[in-house]
Amino acid sequence: RRGPGRRSPSRTASKTGRYVRSTPERRNNDLAFDATIRAAAPHQRKRFRPGVSIAIEEEDIREKVRERKIGNLLLFIVDASGSMGTTLMTETKGAIMSLLLDAYQKRDKVGFVAFRETKAEVLLPPTDSIELAKKLLEDLPTGGKTPLSEGILTGYEMTLQQLRKDPNIVPLMVVISDCRANVPLSESRRIKQSPPGKGFAYVVSEVFEVAQKIRQDIRIRTILIDVNEELAPVQLSMKLADALGAQYFRLEDLRAHGILRVIESHRNLET
Repeated sequence: RRGPGRRSPSRTASKTGRYVRSTPERRNNDLAFDATIRAAAPHQRKRFRPGVSIAIEEEDIREKVRERKIGNLLLFIVDASGSMGTTLMTETKGAIMSLLLDAYQKRDKVGFVAFRETKAEVLLPPTDSIELAKKLLEDLPTGGKTPLSEGILTGYEMTLQQLRKDPNIVPLMVVISDCRANVPLSESRRIKQSPPGKGFAYVVSEVFEVAQKIRQDIRIRTILIDVNEELAPVQLSMKLADALGAQYFRLEDLRAHGILRVIESHRNLET
């Protein structure tokens, strides 16, 4: 586990960042002068050239491998529908509170999307103001239907906005839901240009379309935390996690192993 205030170290192909080692691979003409001299030194007797202090050949050239600290983006996509219930929502808020404190210590940015009724709402654009995030979480209204497609699509769009601003961030989308989707996307938001369908089967197929779209973006990692305590819907939740390319956890798993440990294992990774 990395200590408080640490950001993720990442190898970078640019000429910025701390020089950590050298490589014979030619990438960006960022010459590692010291390593090049060391590579050439053993061959000087056979390369003797009058007036040349040290003869360097193409095979001696070394470039710098640099590392720089990059920020994490922890984006919560939270189900605030009526099916969550008071007990589940209380537990969910408690888990997120733990993550908010950890994010503050690591100086990560945190964003917050909640979905209920027929829409998803960006309650908190990515920020390092953890106090504001905590206040919004405490005051989060609940009730109504479950527009799951809208929730994860809105979270994905927010993540793309942040990647356009800073391509070096490491985004992690944390979807927390009972996965009881029952509201389709509006006509203007549909992924496929096909007539809207009706019923549970159509709504579920639409959720999977959105999930598969997100999975195609290799820059984004996802976790699905299934807070449904009934057994029957679990298979659907696991299939959704697979469509997202997400790690799947049930709330009871997090009670046993700790939500911070789960999140920690999916961020602060070298790229």
